[in-house]
Amino acid sequence: MFTNLQYRILKKISPAAPDCCSGSVYEGKSKLAVLMGDEFFPKIAGKVIIDFGCGEGADAVEMAGGGAKRVIGIDIREHVLQEARQKALRAGVHDTCLFVSSTKETADIVVSVDAFEHFADPAGILRILSSLLQPAGEVLVSFGPTWHHPLGGHLFSVFPWAHLIFSEKALIRWRSTFKTDGATRFSEVAGGLNQMTIVRFEQLVADSPLQFADFELVPIKKLRRLHNRLTREFTTAVVRCRLVKRT
Repeated sequence: MFTNLQYRILKKISPAAPDCCSGSVYEGKSKLAVLMGDEFFPKIAGKVIIDFGCGEGADAVEMAGGGAKRVIGIDIREHVLQEARQKALRAGVHDTCLFVSSTKETADIVVSVDAFEHFADPAGILRILSSLLQPAGEVLVSFGPTWHHPLGGHLFSVFPWAHLIFSEKALIRWRSTFKTDGATRFSEVAGGLNQMTIVRFEQLVADSPLQFADFELVPIKKLRRLHNRLTREFTTAVVRCRLVKRT
């Protein structure tokens, strides 16, 4: 009964999919520069880069055009790799930008952008990232929103923190009215949601073959004054870090 009530409330608030987390915030900007910071492009210049979870290749193509010596985009979905290859061809970087489902090549820098809140096995991913890295290399990670961010539910963020107020069953049932993939849990939706928090990510890294060289929590602009150690789970916009092999 409680799930039914929540479902009816959700349907009343948002009869269709909400327009949150659409990526429009990056319109006219470099997503990589926004998420990775101003020093990103000088850092990758002349380096071999692996873009782990490259999707349709926009970031990899931008890195190839932005000074990287060679970029290898990795994704397990062949249809997005095909699109990525076409993007590289259209951008004229197909000679330096390769898209594959796996590689034995190691890189100076491994990049993971907007992905750690989606991985089904983030601990396993950290081990893979380490294996793709040259001994003196580094992994650059940026992701968000994390689970306790106002829009941490991504599609389920009908309003700020809605994904923490409504039950998973009610939210999944509401989603099924406009999505027909049969998902029954947050982890089963397209792209997956692993409910990643900052403290969980810190623990995952602590248990991995990698360690933090730098760790930065970029606050939500409107909540900057409230951002501190106690409130960080709710007021952080982006988690940004540099990882190196554990010594």
